[in-house]
Amino acid sequence: MRRLFGTDGVRGVAGEALTAELALRLGRAVTREAGARADAAAARGSAPVRVLVIRDTRASGDMLESALAAGVASAGGEVLLGGVLPTPAAPLLLGRYGFDVAAVISASHNPYRDNGIKFFGADGFKLSDATELAIERRLEDGRAGVSGRIGRIRTLHGTHEDYLRALHSRFADLDLDGLDVVLDCANGSTHRAAPEIFRRLGAEPVVIADAPDGRNINAGCGSTHVEALAEIVVAGGHALGFAFDGDGDRLLAVDRLGAVVDGDELIALIALHLRRRGLLDGNGVAVTVMTNYGFFGAMEAAGVRTATTRVGDRYVLEELRARGWSLGGEQSGHIIDMGFAPSGDGIAAALLTLEALAGSDLADRDAMTKLPQRLVNVPVTDRDGVMAAAELTDATRAADGELAGRGRVLVRSSGTEQLVRVMVEAPTPEETDAVCARLVAVVERLSA
Repeated sequence: MRRLFGTDGVRGVAGEALTAELALRLGRAVTREAGARADAAAARGSAPVRVLVIRDTRASGDMLESALAAGVASAGGEVLLGGVLPTPAAPLLLGRYGFDVAAVISASHNPYRDNGIKFFGADGFKLSDATELAIERRLEDGRAGVSGRIGRIRTLHGTHEDYLRALHSRFADLDLDGLDVVLDCANGSTHRAAPEIFRRLGAEPVVIADAPDGRNINAGCGSTHVEALAEIVVAGGHALGFAFDGDGDRLLAVDRLGAVVDGDELIALIALHLRRRGLLDGNGVAVTVMTNYGFFGAMEAAGVRTATTRVGDRYVLEELRARGWSLGGEQSGHIIDMGFAPSGDGIAAALLTLEALAGSDLADRDAMTKLPQRLVNVPVTDRDGVMAAAELTDATRAADGELAGRGRVLVRSSGTEQLVRVMVEAPTPEETDAVCARLVAVVERLSA
């Protein structure tokens, strides 16, 4: 069983759980593993493993980038440093330059003290569970030692423009002239790319949280604090707003009335748009167990097939690949359009949303009707211990039985943080809140 890798790579407090030493060892291990796989496929010859490294704006990014690059080079690999870029740039650049691996140094929506390292393979997809396990084994058994061959570390210039060109090519027909939009860049890796592509397409966006200082990423801004964007949209009388997360692979929206439009609604809107244009591959959408019940009813009424996966965009991607579908995502705002890139891409999702709206008002959306939902993230000291408690299992079953046929309950541990997530859907907000509060109380009591 994997211990180091979570649902989105290796993540932890920078300098504590995620140290420079660990980053160096990971660089060696992933380079050795990539080389071994290429050798087994008789695809390499004497060419070194080529690794792209990009990062977000966290203060710890420089340290981890240097350590990871040193690890790759010490295993004989060639490192290309792409600088600060949104996560979805990684698979696009992999294809453009033919890298063997891309590493993204980011903790996504987490606070600045956290950081992480996630890897993409040569096919543009995040590494499989099996490959991540193989990398962990190399760390454990010492096979990730220094190579007799020393690689090189170089800066790869022009990566920002490469990413912008890919976006512009996909959305060249989208005319944003006169669009009154606010962009919240979370002081993260979209702070340059998002405003620039909107301007190239004709908009003059109002931009907030676009001055990263290494410590303000996701701090009171971005898709995890979308209330700040909502206030600005309403106060300024703007048409709508988009909020990205720290590494740019998530998107939430706000309509002109200040209502938050989550990933479920955005995916529904996009799915119906693509279906009308005959561009919804397989006539299906992959979502997760967190997706609102209302989504499934809307898709059934529209004749769109659905598939449900575990929480995590990697599992949505696996389902899309298995079925040959192109669209999927999560309520949290990961929206994947395989026709553009095999990754959630907040900027592309925003432009796809505007394409789907075709000039209409986001406040008038009618793609789905949501069942009242309450989600509470409960901080705990031992998420595995809490989840294994019989008291929580019994309470969850009782609540689920209470809502049978009318709603649902989902209690799960976070894959990246010491949290237990309690989600309840019920016919009314009052019942939703009451059931959720009972379950949260159980979790809090178990963690006390």
